[in-house]
Amino acid sequence: MKIAVGADHAGFELKNQLRDALRSAGQEVQDFGTNTADSIDYPDYAAKVGRAVAGGKADRGVLVCGSGVGMSIAANKIHGVRAALGVSEEEVKVTRQHNDANVLTLGARFTDPALAQKLVNLFLDTPFDGGRHERRVSKITELEREL
Repeated sequence: MKIAVGADHAGFELKNQLRDALRSAGQEVQDFGTNTADSIDYPDYAAKVGRAVAGGKADRGVLVCGSGVGMSIAANKIHGVRAALGVSEEEVKVTRQHNDANVLTLGARFTDPALAQKLVNLFLDTPFDGGRHERRVSKITELEREL
């Protein structure tokens, strides 16, 4: 699986930890930055990861900022991205099963690194259920086309 990762200054340390763990597990990881604590604008990195996922250059994306919310909002502006903030294991599981989320966002200020790793693994390992959920995901895609 190809995974695109990105972060702002608040999330770069956690992003680096997650990136390294994914690579150690044999995943192909594209790191879109940032790699410093210097203040940057999170939408720039959300766009890079979102475009990689929507464009088929990555199968899934992981974005980290202070709260995870800003990255989620920005990534969801990219046609074809279904970004979801991950807070709990059950929540992440359902976002994959029911919403076919393809980008996971995490809040570095609110997510313990060990939990973050569990959430990423669950996000990557949980399949989309399809069925009745396919119709709903298709309606999300139709909403994107309205714009």
